[in-house]
Amino acid sequence: MTTPVYAIGDIHGQIDMLSSALELIRIDGGVEAKIVFLGDYVDRGPDSRAVVQTLIDGQASGQNWITLKGNHDRYFTRFLNDKSVWDQRTRPDLKWINPILGGDKTLGSYGVPAKDGNPVDPIHLNAVQRVPDAHRLFLENLPLTYVTDEILFVHAGILPGVPLSEQQEDDLIWIRGAFLDDTRDHGRLVVHGHTALHAPQHHGNRINLDSGAGYGRPLTSVVFEGRTCWQLTPRGRVPLTD
Repeated sequence: MTTPVYAIGDIHGQIDMLSSALELIRIDGGVEAKIVFLGDYVDRGPDSRAVVQTLIDGQASGQNWITLKGNHDRYFTRFLNDKSVWDQRTRPDLKWINPILGGDKTLGSYGVPAKDGNPVDPIHLNAVQRVPDAHRLFLENLPLTYVTDEILFVHAGILPGVPLSEQQEDDLIWIRGAFLDDTRDHGRLVVHGHTALHAPQHHGNRINLDSGAGYGRPLTSVVFEGRTCWQLTPRGRVPLTD
């Protein structure tokens, strides 16, 4: 019998949605369920701090949770290390604390007022003082992928045609068009988030679980048995097919 693997899409500071998703998984698979989180735990939503602490506490208590790195998670830690950080895959006019990216909401959850256009130095100093070292270390050391016999879990996707061992971090947490537009079989089913939709979508060779929680839409949780996928709902499992 295939052991079920659960997955949760991009959370973006939505602690209440995360609590509901975890409860759906507990009902379906019990307290020992294996869960893969697809990254982007912070930014845009109201309580990134609580989301990060929930993940840390879950792993510390022995939960079988795999927490992958998203581009927003990396942006947060890079800001703490270098206040002037700007990611080359971001619009040139956007700083991380701009509301579009949502870093202002993340810092606010740590008690750090942050408004784009205000002097960065005091914001950065306050953040360094208030963000717990445990949170920074957790986010800095997140793995980029998780692989089963039939599924590759990753935040954004892969560069098609490149072996997994040769994939670059920037692609794994940022890629869109070159991956999203590619219809070839990648060997394993690729399960990802990063590109926000209004509902999860199965494309045959990949499944996108980012249903836009960062914009107030529902957070998606699913369960896999082999490559077969069901979305979890209060009414039970609903098949997610291409």
